[in-house]
Parts: sequence; C-alpha cells; structure tokens
Amino acid sequence: MARVRLSVAERRAELLRAAVAQIEARGAAAVRIADVATALGVSNALVLYHFSTKEQLVAAAFAHAAEEDLARLRKILGRRSAAGRRLRAAVRWYAPTGQAKGWRLWIEAWAAGLRDPELRRVAASLDREWKSALTTVIEEGVAAGEFPCPDPSGAAWRLTAYLDGLAVQTTVYSGGLSRAAMLQWADEALARELGLAPDAD
Repeated sequence: MARVRLSVAERRAELLRAAVAQIEARGAAAVRIADVATALGVSNALVLYHFSTKEQLVAAAFAHAAEEDLARLRKILGRRSAAGRRLRAAVRWYAPTGQAKGWRLWIEAWAAGLRDPELRRVAASLDREWKSALTTVIEEGVAAGEFPCPDPSGAAWRLTAYLDGLAVQTTVYSGGLSRAAMLQWADEALARELGLAPDAD
C-alpha cells in the first residue's frame, strides 16, 4: 500500500515522534538513523534529508518532547488562580510519578549531553525555560502577598534540582519510594521554598 504523501512539517513531526519512541526504547547513545527509518518503513536517506546527522535528530527529538511538556507547564501556570495553587499543581505534575516517560528522556539527554554539545545546548536551553516559568509565578505570588519567598529565582533552581534528583532515584531505581510519599515530599519542598508552613494550602 502506498504511503500517504506528507508535507515537510508533517513528515518532520512523524520522524521526531518515531525518534522519541526509539530513544525511549534503546537510549540516546544506542539509537541509530536506521532504527527510526525502519520504524516508519522509510529509507535512511529520507531521515537524513530532514536531519543531516544522528546528533541533530536526537537533539531535535528531545526538544520536540520537552516542548510539549513546557506547553503543559505554561498552561498549568497560566490558570486564573492564586500563584501558590498554580505552583503546587505544577510541582505535582512535574514530580516523577507513574511511568515517567518524560523523565526517562531527560535522564537520557543529561547522560548523552556529556558528550554531545548540541544535545547539551538544547537541554540547557529548555531547562532554563522551566526555571524561568516557575520563577515568574513565584514572583507573582510574592507581589500579591501570598508568600514571603525572598529569592524567587533561587527557589525555582533549588526546587527543580530537588525534583530532578527524585526523578533519577524513582526512574532509575524502581520500588524505592511510593507515589504518595514523593508527592508529600514535593509539597513540603515547595512550602519551604515559598516560606510557608509545610501543611499550608
């Protein structure tokens, strides 16, 4: 059966989705152009037409997946509610619960980025966007008198670093921490950073 002709944008999106799936299955270091081509039933040449190297494909695939998560984060943080409520919802969503496919991709990107400058650049840029989005809402809460956080940027950095660490522990080492305990720890970390009592709503 003949393949449907896709626009350049549609084909690129298809390749990125396939690359994400292959990275999740094989790891960023092991995945090959041929794996992505085979998964879609296309030639290696077609993949290379859109992404001239494996490194470009992996970096673009990671950015594609991470941008989807960023869009969801912005939606949560953009709700019409108190800053503290928005932050708690964001932290609970960001916490590495369930199957955590997004976290596996981040961990792959961190590891591969040690040797891949392009992937490291993309990951660092997206990481700054996460921290910037959280910082902005913390600043809104301080301005509204919701909490006394004296250092919104530092709070965002410490909070994401804490959650990143939890993600590594729970994604790489399964069975060590229950979902309920992890969410409680995330709530407590947020309260500390905002200068609130641990049980504050």
